[in-house]
Parts: sequence; C-alpha cells; structure tokens
Amino acid sequence: MSKSAGFLSRRPAAPLRGVLTVPGDKSISHRALMFGALAVGETRITGLLEGEDVLRTAAAMRALGAEVAQDAPGAWRVRGRGVGGLVEPEDVLDMGNSGTAARLLAGILASHDLFAVMTGDASLRRRPMRRVTDPLAACGAVFSTRAGGRLPLAIRGAVDALPLDYVVPVPSAQVKSAVLLCGLNATGQTRVEEPEATRDHSENMLRHFGATVSVEPAGRGRVITLDGQPELRAADVVVPGDPSSAAFPIVAALLVPGSDLLIQNLGLNPLRTGLFDTLREMGADLTVENARTEGGEPVGDLRVRHTVLKPVDVPWERAPSMIDEYPVLAVAAAFAGGTTRMRGLKELRVKESDRLSATAALLAANGAKVEIEGDDLIVHGTGRPATGGGLVTTHMDHRLAMSALVMGLATAEPVHIDDASFIDTSFPGFVPLVNGLVGNGGSPALIAA
Repeated sequence: MSKSAGFLSRRPAAPLRGVLTVPGDKSISHRALMFGALAVGETRITGLLEGEDVLRTAAAMRALGAEVAQDAPGAWRVRGRGVGGLVEPEDVLDMGNSGTAARLLAGILASHDLFAVMTGDASLRRRPMRRVTDPLAACGAVFSTRAGGRLPLAIRGAVDALPLDYVVPVPSAQVKSAVLLCGLNATGQTRVEEPEATRDHSENMLRHFGATVSVEPAGRGRVITLDGQPELRAADVVVPGDPSSAAFPIVAALLVPGSDLLIQNLGLNPLRTGLFDTLREMGADLTVENARTEGGEPVGDLRVRHTVLKPVDVPWERAPSMIDEYPVLAVAAAFAGGTTRMRGLKELRVKESDRLSATAALLAANGAKVEIEGDDLIVHGTGRPATGGGLVTTHMDHRLAMSALVMGLATAEPVHIDDASFIDTSFPGFVPLVNGLVGNGGSPALIAA
C-alpha cells in the first residue's frame, strides 16, 4: 500500500463480489512464533500474518536467541531454545505498534534470568503496561517504566521464578496470556481466574506444544491452571484467517448493495466470533460453509451477502469475544434502522487509541448521531446512508482507519482519513484487496488523497 498519509473512501461503482482470504490470525501468529521459540526442535508455521506487528515479534524472538527464518510468503521456521533457554538481547526490543507482542513478551521475559528493555512507536509508548507488570512482579521480576507504567520498559527477570495465582480484574486475553507465559518457566502450578471467558488461543497452543493445561468453569468465567517448566516440543502450526481482519470486508459487503463475498479459511473460534453473532442478530446474511478443525482451532468458509440491518442491544458479556471489532460494528450500526447500544466498552479506552471516544468521533464527523454514556456506545441509525464527507483522525490506530474506509463505501459523500500508512501493521494489502472486489472493472473505491 502507498505510504502517502491521507486516503479517501467512496461508493464503489459496482457491488463487492469475489472469493478472498484475509491475513492470518494475528493472535495466533504472535503465539506461534513465541511458542516455537520456547520449544525444543523446529516448528514450521504456514499462513503467518506478515504485518509489521507480527514481524516485530519475529525479530524479538530472534534477538532472544531463537532461529527464525522465512521460507516463502507466510511460511516460516522457528528453531527454539526450550523453556528457560532464551538469551539476553544485545539491544532494545522494539515492538512497534503491537500491544499484544509487548504484553505477552513481558510475561515470557519476567521468568527468565536476563535483562531486557522494550520500547515501541509513539502510539504504543502511550499505552499502559502496569496491567501486566503488576501481576508479573509477583514471580520475582523487577520492572521499571516511565510515569504511568508506560514504555520504554526495563525488565530484570526472576532468577528462580515463583508460580502466580492471579484473578484478572477486567477480561483481557493479553493479561491472562502474559501470566500463563510467565508461569511456563516457574516451578509449580500457575493459576489464572478470569471473570469472563476471553480468547483461548494461548491455552490451545500450549496444549498443542505439549504443556499441561486445565480449564474449569467458574461462574461466567474460567480458571486456567498450567503446570510449570514443561518441555515444549516443536509443533507445526497452520494459521487460519483472522476474524478481526475479516470484519472489515464483511461489514463492507453488508453495506454495499448487491455484494456477495466468500471468505475462505477463516478462524471461527467461538471466543473470537462475537461480531458474527451480533451481525446475525442485526439480520446479516452470514453462512458458514466447509466447517472443519485445524490445529485445534475451528475453521470454515464464510459467505456474506448485502443485508438491510436492524438495530441491536449488545450485552457487555460479549465484549471479550469482539473487543477489536466495535469500531466497524459501530459503522454498521450507523446504517441500521434504529438505535444500537454497545455495552461495557471500558477496554476500548486502552487500545491503540482511546477507541471508544475515537469511534464516536469517526461517526460524528460523517453525519451519524452517536453518544457515549459511561462505558456504553450508542449509535442512532436512520436506516439510510450517513452523509459522509468528514475527515477522520485515526490516532495511528489501524482498526479506526479501516473502519472509516469501510464507512465511506456506503456514505453519500466520500470519507477521508488523515493517515493510512499503518494499516499494513495488521492487514497487509487491505486497500488493493477492497479495490479488487469492485466488479466490472470499476474504478478504485479507496484512493490516496
């Protein structure tokens, strides 16, 4: 994609049609590289997301002593050093824009007897890290950060890490995973209790690499127990398409009349598909074809056709299964015929930007009526196209940028965004993919401006 800053999105001249795949699941891609580096032997990964966020993880694991190499697009090899075998990096670990990579890696480093420093780009350096460093410190690690618990982060890992027993105060797969990853190199059992079930890729992949993990229900949440210091064994990983990335072409197809898309090889983990459930409640025509299981993860092909949407009340309990998809859901809600309320979005305030406020600003700038009450986002759809014509400040947030571009495909006037250069951190090739779905040789819908 062009590195020019501004972009605009306009109504396509034809419906969106075709068969496509979306980039590999980012959550699984990060973990495949990390677990491969902690395993004994060579792990082969296919379908790896090669966006900048994941490439930062690959570079970090290489700096920590693992052999990480690319054989072909999406095909990678990782020769690990075993649990506890990582070496002290010679330089600062730059995690770019990836909060997932930074927080999970903090968990790994906390229980290794080494010193490391992590930093990131301007956006990541504004994001809080104490939500992971506070529980991780109980293993014996020492952390130093800037004021407010922000990067750069210096880590002095524990010499003999203690197991952790932690109740996650707010549903967060990143915090849960950081604690579990720390527990890998601790003696005894590490226990994590989460109030709401969050994405379980870490648990699935730990088992895939040979760790002993148990999961027990606890009210609305779960208790996860990990036996420390296992010998992880290399295990090949097939990365499915990322449902969070698929959200953007899905909503685009729902909003553009006449559209019909088939998204192949898509991850359908039920702890990641809250958006799909919500869109179906709004009347969306979504159908799963060729359902199957690959590497312990449910996978299938998803057909999506244009639908006139109705409003919905999204319960707060659903937030963990779709936390990254609320901006594009809000775009869909702006075109529905009535008021949609999305409840309990506190977590959105500590993403790449304050996504709650920024999402509301995105809609308001383009003629949609929107308000925030506490941690709830309320969108008053009219059942008609929003006016568009606004300039959206993206705050270096790739999901805000893509959501705004999706909105512009259905508004009366084009939608402009101030910067598109960082979209490739999570969705390489997003702009040409969308433009390629415009049939009959239609002119591009997304263009540099």
